[in-house]
Amino acid sequence: MKRLWLLAWTMGVFGCGIMAGTLGLHRWQGILGTVVLAVAFIMLALGWWRQMMEERRKVKHLQRRPRIAALGGGTGLSVVLRGLKEFQVDLTAVVTVADDGGSSGRLRTDLAMPPPGDIRNCLVALADTEPLLERLLQFRFPTGQGLAGHSFGNLFLAAMTHIMGDFETAIRETSRVLAVRGRVLPAVREDVRLRAYLEDGSIVDGESNIPNAGKQIDRVELVPNKITALPEALEAIRNADAIVIGPGSLYTSVLPNLLVPGIVEAIVNSQAKKVYVCNVMTQPGETDSFSASKHVEVIYKHVGHRIFDYILVNASSLPIEALEKYQSQSSYPVMADIEALHRLGLRVIARDFVHYATYARHDSRLIAEQIVSLIGYDGPHPTPVQPEMAVGSRATR
Repeated sequence: MKRLWLLAWTMGVFGCGIMAGTLGLHRWQGILGTVVLAVAFIMLALGWWRQMMEERRKVKHLQRRPRIAALGGGTGLSVVLRGLKEFQVDLTAVVTVADDGGSSGRLRTDLAMPPPGDIRNCLVALADTEPLLERLLQFRFPTGQGLAGHSFGNLFLAAMTHIMGDFETAIRETSRVLAVRGRVLPAVREDVRLRAYLEDGSIVDGESNIPNAGKQIDRVELVPNKITALPEALEAIRNADAIVIGPGSLYTSVLPNLLVPGIVEAIVNSQAKKVYVCNVMTQPGETDSFSASKHVEVIYKHVGHRIFDYILVNASSLPIEALEKYQSQSSYPVMADIEALHRLGLRVIARDFVHYATYARHDSRLIAEQIVSLIGYDGPHPTPVQPEMAVGSRATR
């Protein structure tokens, strides 16, 4: 419509110029006609140029894949990635490196390298490999002096770090070997630890020790606090069409990334849709009795900004046998207190996001479909993928 209006108006001016120029009754009318005719040509050329540039911009936008930055750690982030990789999106995972337990903690201490466990999970989730290779990377040695408890994938990353000279290059080369669909980036280069301040005034150092303290957490921080976010991670966040945070352990997987200087600022300044995927179950020692809004309030308290536009919360009920199993572990469904979430300025998407087998799991396909729909994804949709566990567990370090 705008194009037709511009063309009609330009042609009208063009016609007036011809009429004024051909009548020739007065000299000034001829000059006026010439000027109007020139203006008509200029406006017509400008209109065509602007239309051509707009069409090129639209074509370029349609050709560019939607960009998604996913932040987190633990098993939760890998679930989101496993679903999103099936869509034609430009995907970047920004992974916390504050883990100090299990195989990752041992390698961190013995080899003075960043913890590889969460990175490994994300690489495997995004890999386009044979199932046997995935099983190999996730294989954990059951016995053996010095080997028991170690994941083969962690040892592989440790060897690659030694060969390549640094952790970032090791991740990049491992991504190439595994044909990873997207990028996996550590949030920081520096050696960082997580420290928790409990409500009774005590302090707990170490990510793996925090849930075992058995006391309510007041706040957490990274040590040291003078660290620098990876520039590639900041760039991915700034340029994203969607930023996804969660699911995962609130204090030990979600918050560590957000506490890295520069990360929250990049999120706030990004034009992306910002999405928080809330946990399905509470986690003993971290989020006992937490509702969905309490999760968000804790994040906002730590970062000082209301950084989310949307929250995805599970609205389905779990089977009785599942509830009884979780209750025996002091874990309960996270209540979707929708009115409280609205008061926090969030757009709430509450639906059945869970697949239950042995555990209550986020369905990676349903989560991914919901995320891409928020950014107007109109590309091909994948066939259903196998859901993966996302209960905040650190069992796969």
